[in-house]
Amino acid sequence: MSPTRRHGPEVHRANRSGWLRAAVLGANDGIVSTASLIVGVAGSGAGYGTVRTAGIAAVAAGALSMAAGEYVSVSAQRDAERADLRRERTELRDHPASELAELAEIWRGRGLDAGLAQTVAEQLTEADALGAHARDELGLVDGARPAPVQAAATSALAFAAGALFPLIAFLLGPRDGRSAVVVVLATLALAASGAAAGALGGAPRTRAAVRVAAGGLAAMLLTMAIGEAAGAALG
Repeated sequence: MSPTRRHGPEVHRANRSGWLRAAVLGANDGIVSTASLIVGVAGSGAGYGTVRTAGIAAVAAGALSMAAGEYVSVSAQRDAERADLRRERTELRDHPASELAELAEIWRGRGLDAGLAQTVAEQLTEADALGAHARDELGLVDGARPAPVQAAATSALAFAAGALFPLIAFLLGPRDGRSAVVVVLATLALAASGAAAGALGGAPRTRAAVRVAAGGLAAMLLTMAIGEAAGAALG
């Protein structure tokens, strides 16, 4: 019989969800929105200078918009969690017996018998009543609490980093094929972003890459068609 292999600490990916979500969404939005804007404006017949200025403005506006939106969203989530904690603190102060019974019922629902569930609830209450209810009743974990500034900064930087791919592709691309270069490089960047997100999150990389790239490609082609139609209709 082979010796038992030493089991080290397990590596979990759930604690990455906050910053990973902000980073992936920011980068993907940067690639898709900037590439779509560039090929859409170029499709309308606008000159190189106009498209270049629109692309640069898209990078700046998108990064700032992502930062503001993420900050507001995560701040609202944090405020809601704080309100729940204040309410729970009041309930523990005014109705300790009911809160103890509620905690014991939670543990009974997880499979413990009534006596053991009561013992667990009592010991958790003695150690940290608010922490126990925050975790077991409200589902709040310290390591997963929202951080508005971190989320905003991550989204802004990720958006700007993603947006640079289509912008640089347009600036350095051949004169007669800039839009095609933008679409191809943006699609490849989206595939790489999707694969990286899948790897970090423990999901199938190929499926994630295809899903992200296909959605972005559809957005770019549709925007290009709309730009061409608008250019033809409006002159």
